Amino acid sequence: MIGLIIIGDEILSGRRQDKHLSKAIELLSERGMAVSWVRYVGDEPDRITADLQHALSSGDVVFSFGGIGATPDDHTRACAGKATGRELVLHPQARDLILQRCKVLAEQEGKPFEPDSADTQRRLQMGFFPVGADIIPNPYNQIPGFTLEGRVHFLPGFPVMAWPMMAWVLDELHADLHGQGQLAEKAVVVYGAIESVLTPLMVEVEARFAPVKVFSLPSVDHPVHGRHIELGVKGGAPDIEEAFAYLQQGLLKLGAKMGPILVRNQA
Repeated sequence: MIGLIIIGDEILSGRRQDKHLSKAIELLSERGMAVSWVRYVGDEPDRITADLQHALSSGDVVFSFGGIGATPDDHTRACAGKATGRELVLHPQARDLILQRCKVLAEQEGKPFEPDSADTQRRLQMGFFPVGADIIPNPYNQIPGFTLEGRVHFLPGFPVMAWPMMAWVLDELHADLHGQGQLAEKAVVVYGAIESVLTPLMVEVEARFAPVKVFSLPSVDHPVHGRHIELGVKGGAPDIEEAFAYLQQGLLKLGAKMGPILVRNQA
């Protein structure tokens, strides 16, 4: 499964709108993969640590967005250390990349590069990762993210950096998972139906055709179909056909009025 942890008080307060979820869905879908779960958490070290402990113990591939900078409200690197019980150390590749970035910035500003300056030392804090971490290259400004256990990946909160870094991780570290989240949906519009009446049929279909899942999307003011329920099944493409046929027969027995059939591919 693929999980996301999206970190930052600014997301929870509404000062910034989260864009990572929709982009992650897009990046995964392009590779035949899908998001299984998402957690939003503020800049609270204990909660971040708990979510990272869950991620590390879950066996899932997890992307954590935000909090890996060097300001006082950036807690993710320290929380990753606590979650793993490992010391934070300056990663040698991260050190070289950050020093090179500092040198370029100094040249752009027409100033001498001072590797021992307070500003450079603050920037180097962004290269302190838990022992055993591997870096994730950052094509935007070369300040890397990092990976733990080969499957929990730590990215910046800035979309311009995080999204190409996520794409790199998916292609370079998880190419073997491409296509494994490919799902199909098949649904029918049911007019004037009540979900409570349809629920026994939904339960029966799920029990009979597991792991196919049944879904119900009610609408009261659709511009074309008016009040209706979009009732369908989702799962592996070969698995849903028999389940959907059984669902249709059940609807006919209930005397339901059915409209168009909708077919979609996910991820």
